[in-house]
Amino acid sequence: MPCYKCGARQTDPVRGASPWRRGVRSETQVLICPDCQRSHDLELDTCEACGSIALICRLGEIECRSCGAVRVAKADDTLVSAGGALPDLSAEVEAALNRVLKR
Repeated sequence: MPCYKCGARQTDPVRGASPWRRGVRSETQVLICPDCQRSHDLELDTCEACGSIALICRLGEIECRSCGAVRVAKADDTLVSAGGALPDLSAEVEAALNRVLKR
């Protein structure tokens, strides 16, 4: 899944924790690349209980990693790309093959 803000693709991580972060935007789980994390206008959903942006979306629920509050997600759990649309899977696969096969 690419960064929702800039569309950058995640690469194989070096050992240790990934610098990429998860967030929830418009009731949908998104990834945020290290460069976009520096931005203060991420427009992520916040916890209704404590205001934190440390949210994760799973199985139709949104959980705050700061205070532990859980609520039911209002929308489907679908992937969102940088432009806000569903990614074109065939184009993503073709680009990945081109990278691997160095075409």
